[in-house]
Amino acid sequence: MTTTSITVRVPAKVNVQLAVGAARPDGFHDLANVFLAVGLYDEVTATPADTLRITAEGHDVDQIPLDRTNLAARAAELLAARHGIEPNVHLHIRKDIPVAGGMAGGSADAAGALLACDTLWATRSSRSELLDICAELGSDVPFSLVGGAALGQGRGELLTPLPVGGTFHWVFAVADGGLSTPAVYGEFDRLTAGTDVPEPEAAPELLAALKSGDATALAAALTNDLQPAALSLRPSLTATLEAGTAAGALAALVSGSGPTTAFLVKDAESARDVAAALLASGTCRQVRVAESPAVGATVL
Repeated sequence: MTTTSITVRVPAKVNVQLAVGAARPDGFHDLANVFLAVGLYDEVTATPADTLRITAEGHDVDQIPLDRTNLAARAAELLAARHGIEPNVHLHIRKDIPVAGGMAGGSADAAGALLACDTLWATRSSRSELLDICAELGSDVPFSLVGGAALGQGRGELLTPLPVGGTFHWVFAVADGGLSTPAVYGEFDRLTAGTDVPEPEAAPELLAALKSGDATALAAALTNDLQPAALSLRPSLTATLEAGTAAGALAALVSGSGPTTAFLVKDAESARDVAAALLASGTCRQVRVAESPAVGATVL
């Protein structure tokens, strides 16, 4: 085992399409989930230790567990178990992705920890083995490892890379507090009870907009089937969406299960204007500006 530290940088994501099917017998939902990695990053540093330990710094770290329930710790345990070693590692997480914000921060940390430990321990796992462990950890974790753009099917873990023809500019408005993903899916089930929920499929016009790099076309195609459920649980998000749209965003939607809201804008100048207007509106706690696509988990 090497004695050096390994740091991995891993991006946030936005769902430019989240099509949700009816609940399956196992409680999950089939998805057509078009992921786009964005340039907001967490960093996970793995250092040899006598036992598994988690520390964290950055935004809202008081809201994340620092024990073995943290997905990053579970990633280390699963990798170690596969290779017959003890998960003796200190994982330090530098948070910059909003916590419990629908941008896959916890999933990013898991993917970052997995790659950091694989590098630190020289376990030399294949890409497919790493993705296998990612899928075991959670539906969004495989994409955090891969980055770029991808269609996630099944419960989101079955990935098909997608071409992106340009740079897209985003503003993210961070709300007070988080939203539980299971609670949002539960509200989706309540709101759609007794209705015929269609099979989820990726929208051809959205995939074409990504491929061409056309922000206006992408804005017209953005959809999130979980948005009504998120707004039902957090009605105040409607005012945030309206403020960003009034400020000139091409499109606005709840990011994933929320409560972070995402605003697609024309260019970097528009991003600054929309960010300033959102902050001034008093409808969110903070704003973040980022571009996409971004690369997946990367050893620094």
